[in-house]
Amino acid sequence: MKGFPTRSPADLEDRPRRQQWLVDGLWARQAVGIVGGEPKCGKSFLALDLAVAVAAGVPCLRCFAAEQPGPVLLFAAEDAAHIVRARLEGIARAAGARFETLDIAVIDVPILRLDHRNDRQRLLETVERVGPRLVVLDPLVRLHGVDENAVAEVAPILGFLRDIQRRFETAILLVHHARKSGAARPGQALRGSSELHAWGDSNLYLRRRDKQIVMTVEHRAAPGINDVEIELADDGEGPALRLRRPAPAEAAPEPETPERRILQALADADAPLSQRQIRERAATRPATVAEALHKLVREGRVERAAEGGYRLAADNATPPAAVNGRGRKDALPKTVTASNP
Repeated sequence: MKGFPTRSPADLEDRPRRQQWLVDGLWARQAVGIVGGEPKCGKSFLALDLAVAVAAGVPCLRCFAAEQPGPVLLFAAEDAAHIVRARLEGIARAAGARFETLDIAVIDVPILRLDHRNDRQRLLETVERVGPRLVVLDPLVRLHGVDENAVAEVAPILGFLRDIQRRFETAILLVHHARKSGAARPGQALRGSSELHAWGDSNLYLRRRDKQIVMTVEHRAAPGINDVEIELADDGEGPALRLRRPAPAEAAPEPETPERRILQALADADAPLSQRQIRERAATRPATVAEALHKLVREGRVERAAEGGYRLAADNATPPAAVNGRGRKDALPKTVTASNP
């Protein structure tokens, strides 16, 4: 037979009716991709959080469901074993998973080189033995000695990992660094050849925005999600990433108006006030007081007292909350009783 075999379009495998996820919204089933970002942005923590989610069937970042739990194969090239253990313990506790039963196989060698024939073969044999749903390799820069800027040198490594993904139907996650200068799109800031950005089916990018960490999600065959703010926190169980909980927004102070100042002055008074007294207490010009009082009487919020002066209307004795000098709203008394002069 000469040439390559061919098939008609109708004979090609039909796509799934819905997007298949390994971790809902974050990582597609059997996807290759990169967790990238500047130094000290939590890339390794995020990779380990994904590993714990898949291995234990718990939500990643306590939010994104693990759709297809299973074994995970992990190689952490830069961290000592006790550091990897401590991080996994902290993440497991935060996620409510049992650390002792995590289905994670940690490759226990000091060096693994994807540009060395023997190491490639050993990795193939390990993947075949473990049967992982997810392979985590952290970081790419420690896994080779090639020029990352040269497509011809990077492409064979990425092609080898793609071959593993297809042969063993597993997902592969590479942790990789980004340049500090950044770029218009996060993926374009990855160090080295643009082939790295193009290779990924699911890519997660971390960057710092002020003191917060922002995660951007990209997929080849599915829409991404809005940027997610995350933070590294330790609630006493060990450090782990989590979704950032924004501080409750302070209620914006209501605008200070002549009407509001008049209502406050009347609420603070023990007896009806004349226009002059209102003007003095509300620190408002005579013409403005007269106009505002006319409006408040017409609206039924202020009434003329029989003994003279003005007071809050009996059926509307609770004026809107006043704003003090610190921008905080203070509740006003619900009733104001006029006393005889």
